[in-house]
Amino acid sequence: MSTSEVKQKQITILGIGNTLYSDEGVGVQVIPLLEDILKDYESKVEIIEGATDGIKLLGPVEDTEYLIIIDAINADKEPGSIITVDQDEIPKYFGVKMSIHQVGFQEVLFAAQIRENLPKQMIMFGIQPESLKLGVELTDTVKSKLPDLACLIKEKVESWLDQHE
Repeated sequence: MSTSEVKQKQITILGIGNTLYSDEGVGVQVIPLLEDILKDYESKVEIIEGATDGIKLLGPVEDTEYLIIIDAINADKEPGSIITVDQDEIPKYFGVKMSIHQVGFQEVLFAAQIRENLPKQMIMFGIQPESLKLGVELTDTVKSKLPDLACLIKEKVESWLDQHE
């Protein structure tokens, strides 16, 4: 079976984060919005709640052509700021720690790189957290930005799909 036959879904959206630490869970909390606004693309887009699964996410990362990662990103910006990190700027090894759990996901990207099986294109979207304190709810600041984040992700999905038509 060829790689293209294995890669049935062209785009994988991976929401990661720890939902026990308020805004750290943004990548998981935006998933229901994405499932709704991307329902017309479900044959080409896979949405995965990666939470803090770490190395378990290697398969989905290697099995897609286009990868969107969603997470809380501490970029020393105003809380609620939407942040975009493109392809080579996404850390793939121990280095910049962008969230509490990301070392595990950095290892996933590094493993895929070593195995020469990174997606063709990757982008990371996130929101600057206001709070990383223990709590299962997003802050109002971050929660209010979820629709904007979801629309930005939809635009990226549509632009990638347009490349193939």
